[in-house]
Amino acid sequence: MPKPGPRTIHRYSDAFKASAVRLSQQPGVRVGDVAQSLYIHPFMLSRWRRLAREGVIVTKGAPVDPSTAAELKALRKIKRQYEQLKLEHDLLKKAIAFTSDRKAKSSPSSNTTRKPVR
Repeated sequence: MPKPGPRTIHRYSDAFKASAVRLSQQPGVRVGDVAQSLYIHPFMLSRWRRLAREGVIVTKGAPVDPSTAAELKALRKIKRQYEQLKLEHDLLKKAIAFTSDRKAKSSPSSNTTRKPVR
């Protein structure tokens, strides 16, 4: 249930909006990741991106915060590594299942031991 009393409305400057849009336009960056790193709602950033396409917000020449850009770059790298590890894990699970299935299906005659010849 919402808290009683007046709502707090955040007013963001045009420079902040423009830099947020520029960050979200970098290759390989998702809108949700940029919004999360700037502590804003993804819908708000999507709306700012639409306004930038329409020309209401001017993004050309807007400064990009280097620390936020570095954070997003590191996040992309970690996500790529995570996806690689997930693929490797799935492959290992399939290999274990395959080998244990083959052992269960092997013929009982190959499992018997021979008596030593005297």
